[in-house]
Amino acid sequence: MENSKKYSEMNEHELRSEIGSLMEKARKAEQMGMINEFAVYQRKALMAKSYMIDPKTITKGEIYRIEGDEGVFFHVDYLKGRFAWGYRLGGERAEEALPIAMLQSVKKGL
Repeated sequence: MENSKKYSEMNEHELRSEIGSLMEKARKAEQMGMINEFAVYQRKALMAKSYMIDPKTITKGEIYRIEGDEGVFFHVDYLKGRFAWGYRLGGERAEEALPIAMLQSVKKGL
């Protein structure tokens, strides 16, 4: 079932359904050894999750954990759409954008 709606046009129920469908496709792709397809479905699901998060919950200047990258932290400089732009701590401070669903509050995890 291909969805013709943009994530920004979907309500929460539709987004949850889309995420479930994408995760099932990712699971099947992984089982079949189709690693590239698996990664695409996971990334799409992550973007759909980003539309379920209010960007106002991400604070500029704050530091967040990166989901799926243990021990790595991200400093948010600014937001643009559903992406947080900033840099990883401890690296070369190269600017990059991460979907906001990848960010976890450091304060909650302590």
